[in-house]
Amino acid sequence: MKQLEKLLKKTAVSRPSKTTSRQIVVFKTQQDYRQCLDILNANGIKPVKAVDSHRLICCHFHRSTDMDKIKQHPCVAYVQRDAKVKAHAIKPAAAAKRGGVNKATKKSALVDTAKIPWNVSRVKSPELWNRTMGRGVKVAIIDTGIAKHPDLCIAGGVNTITGGSFQDDNGHGTHVAGIAAATGRQKIFGNAPIVKLFAVKVLDQNGNGFVSDIVEGIDWCLKRGIKVMNMSFGLTGSGNNKALQDAIKRAAKRGAVISASAGNEGTMFSPLIDAPARYPETIAVAATDRANRVADFSSRGNGISVAAPGVNILSTLPGGTYGKMSGTSMSAPHVTGGAALLRALFPRMRPAEIKRRFEASALQIPGGKQAVGAGLLQVAPAAVIPAAIASGSRVPSKTRRLKKANSASRPVLLIPSGRSKR
Repeated sequence: MKQLEKLLKKTAVSRPSKTTSRQIVVFKTQQDYRQCLDILNANGIKPVKAVDSHRLICCHFHRSTDMDKIKQHPCVAYVQRDAKVKAHAIKPAAAAKRGGVNKATKKSALVDTAKIPWNVSRVKSPELWNRTMGRGVKVAIIDTGIAKHPDLCIAGGVNTITGGSFQDDNGHGTHVAGIAAATGRQKIFGNAPIVKLFAVKVLDQNGNGFVSDIVEGIDWCLKRGIKVMNMSFGLTGSGNNKALQDAIKRAAKRGAVISASAGNEGTMFSPLIDAPARYPETIAVAATDRANRVADFSSRGNGISVAAPGVNILSTLPGGTYGKMSGTSMSAPHVTGGAALLRALFPRMRPAEIKRRFEASALQIPGGKQAVGAGLLQVAPAAVIPAAIASGSRVPSKTRRLKKANSASRPVLLIPSGRSKR
């Protein structure tokens, strides 16, 4: 450890400069991690971030060959650049007038169907609302924060960038939150209107952030029992990041359902979609338009689970307003809201089964697997498909010719020969 202390004193600094880079160091044991923190503290070096559960320290380091020596130290698991991420929206929001409730047409005493946007109806979330609207389920929007809004009920949040306010200073996170969970109190409903909504601010006013902030945000969620997470962002470029992937794996192992936007690069990086969407522990979501066609911008590649509306989507914005945005960022929260509804109905359902159900019940649309995955998200059918289909088991089938026609107005139950009615 003395050798590591010498290296850290020589290379680590508290403030960034033109000659430094932001690096993540992950240690093999908790003891090694603690000793490193003590070394930094004793030498007056304040790390950018320290995440106990991952044994992760993020620091500014001078660019030098000494970084290779840190990587090779026996106490260190790995060192990598604290990679940048960006929000997956491609168009700025166009704010609408405050309020503007549509003329009501009642579906029930509780739901004004005029407040249900076309995109929410398209994925059939409202068809589950007679059973649940997501009550009791905790949902995190890991994004630019969430602004106060009459159609959003925010239960709490965190800012992992500065430790300050989790209020949205960009608009992206607020828009995503509305698609997932707008309450319908004023103008629009989201997919799961009465979940407990949490704002996890990991992206700045420009929609940019770092992996270490996301890792801390995921850890914050797990400590509070938040098991449905939306990630409408991706790594810049086509690279991978072990720290991010490890955090995603840990969250999934703890039972978290993670919906991630596939990216807005079209075919540029095909067959790669963005991370974290490319990780198998997430539900990767592509974007479609109102005609159920894959959006031109939607990233193509391996690993896409389903598609959801992502073109000209109306949702909430800061200042109590509403506006339209496009991007796979807008597609992912449909899955997030849908996952919250399934979690409300089936609290013990594992993330992998929720993913399988969404894929098994998806509506087939043109585009192919690398563009739209299994097809268009269909939330209500995902809740009722047989367990055998959801688990991927083969269901035997046979064709039978009917000898009689049903001329009555009521449906009849057909029982296969040799089986008794139960």
